[in-house]
Amino acid sequence: MEHVIDGADLDLDGTDAAVTALCDALEAIDADGWYPSIEVIRPWSMHNPRITGEFARPAAIRRYLEREIGALLQRGATVAVRPSRPALALDDPQLFAALDESEWDLRAKKLFLFGPERMSLSLDRLGHYTGTPADMFQRYIVFTNYAMHVEVFQEHFPDAVGPSRPGVQMPAWHHRQPDGSGVSIVNIGVGPANAKTITDHVAVLRPDAMLMIGHCGGLRNHQAIGDFVLATGYMRADNILDAVLPTSVPVIPNPRLNALLLAALERRTTSFRMGTVYTTDNRNWELNQRLALEAMQLSRSVAVDMESATIATNGFRYRIPNATLLCVSDKPLHGSPKLSEAARDFYDSSRRQHLDIALDCIEGVRQVHPDGIPNADLRSTDEPLFGAPSDVD
Repeated sequence: MEHVIDGADLDLDGTDAAVTALCDALEAIDADGWYPSIEVIRPWSMHNPRITGEFARPAAIRRYLEREIGALLQRGATVAVRPSRPALALDDPQLFAALDESEWDLRAKKLFLFGPERMSLSLDRLGHYTGTPADMFQRYIVFTNYAMHVEVFQEHFPDAVGPSRPGVQMPAWHHRQPDGSGVSIVNIGVGPANAKTITDHVAVLRPDAMLMIGHCGGLRNHQAIGDFVLATGYMRADNILDAVLPTSVPVIPNPRLNALLLAALERRTTSFRMGTVYTTDNRNWELNQRLALEAMQLSRSVAVDMESATIATNGFRYRIPNATLLCVSDKPLHGSPKLSEAARDFYDSSRRQHLDIALDCIEGVRQVHPDGIPNADLRSTDEPLFGAPSDVD
């Protein structure tokens, strides 16, 4: 069962039909119990003319595959789809060894960031953690650690689809569009461990953007409760991804997303600061202040939280455009801790505007970058081809 399409022989209408046929073939191979493989021959590439990759459950990322395969065919690539090897069950003892990404040889260019075993496990765990099937996720994903943002999302999108069962760890809701250009929101809970877990698995879906909207402690004199913070960089004190990405590697938000968030903030004439966010894994860092305060001062941090740097770091690792918009809920250095009654008033006044700004940013991405935010400049020479929107070089 092999399907081969030479893009040089196609016009635009033929390309659309060819993409459909190739993706249908991928799903048929998967349904037969095999990992499907894709082989791409790129006549324009001097150094890497032939690239291959294996996949699992291609239906879950079909819209992404359609976009990438279509772009390759339009440039004149030849794309072949065929069975690779029998798929492993999730309870197969061999799966554990196959999940280890530490031995991947990055010297050879690959087609995709993940092996099929990793894809299969992540897609299954997304359903487990969020209570919704992985194929419900849309191209734009908002992360929050408050149920109130999810409630506002449901008010904004009454037709949003949510968990199929109660009590899931990180419930997700999806405003679905036929082309996947809707928005998904996930309440990830508190802490960098959850932030890493969800982004590890969301990454296989190749979303066009991830936005973190949450609360933070304001660290500057001239901040007030309810002011926004637009992150321009991160101090990584979350201690959760250091082994795979040293803290010496710079991690910054996507500048295009930040520009759209900045424009949305300025249109509202709301108070905000731009600057470094200090992300800690210690919810009670105030009880062990010395090292944290020193790092905050040296980095000129304007806010402290527990998730933003983790999401940004995994976004960097997996080449997913991301940004952070926080709202000041307390000022730990200035005698304004987060107290119950004041917190409730703050939540009521800030939650709608917070989500509205994020949705304005996403609408801007749809209009300016309907095929995904260009970020091929973040791809190293030895990294996979399928891994960022419009990566066809």
